[in-house]
Amino acid sequence: MYPGHPGGTTTARSRGGGSPMSSVSKGIKKVEVGLKWDPSTAGSPPNDLDIIAATYAADAPYGKPVYLVHFDSRSPDGTITLNRDSRTGQGFGFDEVMVLELDRLAPTYSRVVVGVAIQQQETQKVFGDITNTAVRIREGHTDLAQSDLAGVADSTAATIAEFTRDESGAWSFREAIRGFDADPTSFASLMGSKI
Repeated sequence: MYPGHPGGTTTARSRGGGSPMSSVSKGIKKVEVGLKWDPSTAGSPPNDLDIIAATYAADAPYGKPVYLVHFDSRSPDGTITLNRDSRTGQGFGFDEVMVLELDRLAPTYSRVVVGVAIQQQETQKVFGDITNTAVRIREGHTDLAQSDLAGVADSTAATIAEFTRDESGAWSFREAIRGFDADPTSFASLMGSKI
């Protein structure tokens, strides 16, 4: 688990697939990733989902992430921040919002993968157990992708987006929905594998 979050599953297995990839969007500068879901029913453990971003070095785009950004951290240079964090899904609109200022990332980074993981409490939950789950990725007022994660309903974690920088320095976005059976810590080490 991340520091401060108890519990979790131990299996770490990719479920592959999910939904088909969308077309690639090029010239991306600043994006917002929003995540929302409904609270658990009364008497049940809370539904706690987290957005996670993993940043990879230009010389090892599929290696170990240089750093992670999640509920209790931000990127060292302030280019990736979690502006809103929820542990229950209560409230209106998007419960968690992460902003990625890709155009400000140092040239030593060439890939960022964003995913969602469910914090596991007494019983294991998958996305299919949580109602009204929705992810939205947008640049300005333009939606680049939206998903209800139905394609990964049997998973406990999923990648949702991949951003890559080309040789000219321009960033591209690709929707990358892929389910995993992993606790958040294991998922963070797996999410950057080739999609």
